[in-house]
Amino acid sequence: MKIHMESVNLSMLSDFYEFMMAGGYLKSGLYKKKAYFDMFFRAVPDNGGFAIAAGLEQAVRYIEQLKFTDENILFLRSKKLLDEEFLEYLKNFSFTGDIYAVPEGTPVFANTPMMTVCAPAIEAQLIETYVLLALNHQSLIATKANRIVRAAAGRTVLEFGSRRAQGAYGAVIGARAAYIGGCAGTSCTLTDELYGVPASGTMAHSWVQMFDTEYEAFKTYCELYPNNVVLLADTYNTLASGVPNAIRAFKEVLIPRGINEFAIRLDSGDISYLSKKARKMLDEAGLYSCKIVASNSLDEYLIRDLIMQGAAVDIFGVGERLITAKSDPVFGGVYKLVALENEAGEIVPKIKVSENIAKIPVPHFKKLYRLFDNESGMAIADELCVWDEVIDESKPHVIFDPNATWKTKTLVNFTAKELQVPVFRNGELVYNLPPLVQIRDYCTEQVGLLWDEMKRFEYPHRYYVDLSQKLWDIKEDLLKGKNT
Repeated sequence: MKIHMESVNLSMLSDFYEFMMAGGYLKSGLYKKKAYFDMFFRAVPDNGGFAIAAGLEQAVRYIEQLKFTDENILFLRSKKLLDEEFLEYLKNFSFTGDIYAVPEGTPVFANTPMMTVCAPAIEAQLIETYVLLALNHQSLIATKANRIVRAAAGRTVLEFGSRRAQGAYGAVIGARAAYIGGCAGTSCTLTDELYGVPASGTMAHSWVQMFDTEYEAFKTYCELYPNNVVLLADTYNTLASGVPNAIRAFKEVLIPRGINEFAIRLDSGDISYLSKKARKMLDEAGLYSCKIVASNSLDEYLIRDLIMQGAAVDIFGVGERLITAKSDPVFGGVYKLVALENEAGEIVPKIKVSENIAKIPVPHFKKLYRLFDNESGMAIADELCVWDEVIDESKPHVIFDPNATWKTKTLVNFTAKELQVPVFRNGELVYNLPPLVQIRDYCTEQVGLLWDEMKRFEYPHRYYVDLSQKLWDIKEDLLKGKNT
């Protein structure tokens, strides 16, 4: 059984104010009050058409193992702010609530809940920081990876970012998220060991420089690792020596052994020009099966431009701009209280009011539906409903764009699918966490159900995200000061 990074005790990976509020709930008698929190984000990174949900498995592992050790309690006591009753409570802490979440790999949209936590207030509060950390970070990287993979238009993309990631956790888990987004593999060995993301790699410029000649470096590598050869051709002069020496090594060492799978890598210079020249040289040498790998500060825009220019690149290795989501490095997910349960067991919606409309969340315990056209199979819209509502597929269904209330659409011949699935019930895990390769395949499938107009990098088509009439009325009443 594989050991995951989450097996380390991360209970104290929390904003300190979570402990302060939790302690306050205990002292004020609110700790058992059932609260409903939504985790959602307000804007898609890079002004894209959609994001990719990721990080659920790490949040699940954290919640399963959330325990406070004697050392944790001792440290919290040293802060001299939390009373002994609360510290005693933490000694026996375990999560007992319910969680619903969108499966990893699902395309998601702003202001729709990726996760809903229904639990005693004290428990829901204590898991907030890590839930946000896990879902924000991995959704950010999975979203960026998916953009890059789509830009590559069917060519292989590998994640090469470990050395530029924000710390060890960012490197390892970031590579996992990149795989969900569509990358075929990673350079990070630990991610392969822990999560099964295929790790690969051959040489750096230092290998070539270690030998007296470039040819000797290439020949030696081919002899040592004949079934895993990617020769770095740009250490000295790509076209004058790098590609010719690679061709010579391939022909003298690999071809006589019947090995026809190998590649060269270009890591500097004008990749478009060099790749086309290299491809011509390789083909003239009869090495039609030799692949060309390109790296060096790539992102979706550079890859798109290279392909438009006819670059002869088969595989892209993408590092710092993927693993850090450099162009827009914050996902912006938030965790907001949307309802409380009263003593009669009724769910009472709650709302946070702000002068900034974008910061007003959708209140209440909700269902999230995705509506699909039965003829094309494509996604038409998402709709948020109150938890007890059911969309009737047998009747025409009207949706509207909340950002343009005059724009309505009547749906017929459609299927409504609930996006959130039960993950925890009464503290017990009820969701079978799927294998990572299954998540990746699911992501590819679900992105394929979105119209191409939504996949544009500039000015993507805006997807309908509607509120049911019942939910709309509840929100309006709350904003007008009713039911307060």
